[in-house]
Order: sequence, then C-alpha cells, then structure tokens
Amino acid sequence: MEVSKREQEYLETMYLLHRNKGVIRVKDISKALGVKPPSVVDALKKLDEKGLVEYEKYDRILLTEKGNEIAEGIYAKHRFLTRFFVDILGIPPEIAEQDACEFEHYVHDVTVQRMREFASFLQEQCPYVLKQFLKHNLPEEEKLEK
Repeated sequence: MEVSKREQEYLETMYLLHRNKGVIRVKDISKALGVKPPSVVDALKKLDEKGLVEYEKYDRILLTEKGNEIAEGIYAKHRFLTRFFVDILGIPPEIAEQDACEFEHYVHDVTVQRMREFASFLQEQCPYVLKQFLKHNLPEEEKLEK
C-alpha cells in the first residue's frame, strides 16, 4: 500500500499525540501540522479508507494496528536519523531534527539499516577517528566554545 509523505506525517503526528497525551484530536493534529481542521478531517477520511486509522466524526481517532506499525517505523527512522546527524556528522540538533523530519520520508529502510551498521562500526571500531572528525569539522563558533 502506498502511503504518501503527507500521510506519513499525519500518522507520525497521531502516533506522537497518542503517546504523549493518550488521545488524538483533530485540533491537536491541526496545531501540530499547522493546517486547518477541515484539512485534517479530509486526511483522516483518506487514512480511514486505507485502513490506517479509525475515524468517525465527533468520535475518538485511533491508529489501526497497520497505521501504528507504519507510524512507529517512521518515528524510529526519525529518531535514528536525528542521532546519526548529531553524533556521527556533528550537525547541530535543531538542524538535525529538521533534516530528519524531511529525510525520513524519502530514505529507504535498507539505506537506514546500512547507516545504522556504519554508525555502529564507527563508534565501536574507530571512536578516535570519529572524535577527530567531529573535532576537526566543527563550525568555528563551536570550536571557540570548547
């Protein structure tokens, strides 16, 4: 089943809302994604048709098992990419977070797995090289702070 980038963003947002608040509401999705409530309702209807959410007007919103599985995968990818950008590449956390949010929707799972393996290898087998890379490649303003 094809799930668009935008649908993935909705699923991930609903997953995080449920995880953090215990409930998923149209107004919270609207606020989190910066869209109007009617846009959220349209998206929920499409996701319901695909069997990824259970949505009925004025009733609770739930991720289905499949919707939750997809959302968990997107969020796990997001967390890993953020850590990779910060820990391996030395990207500032704010930028890493933004980039991960975009990158997570386009990068294949096989690529992410190889990135995980590469990061583990570097951290376990070459910690000195990684430390030198990060030290050498920090932006000038960060070098001054250290």
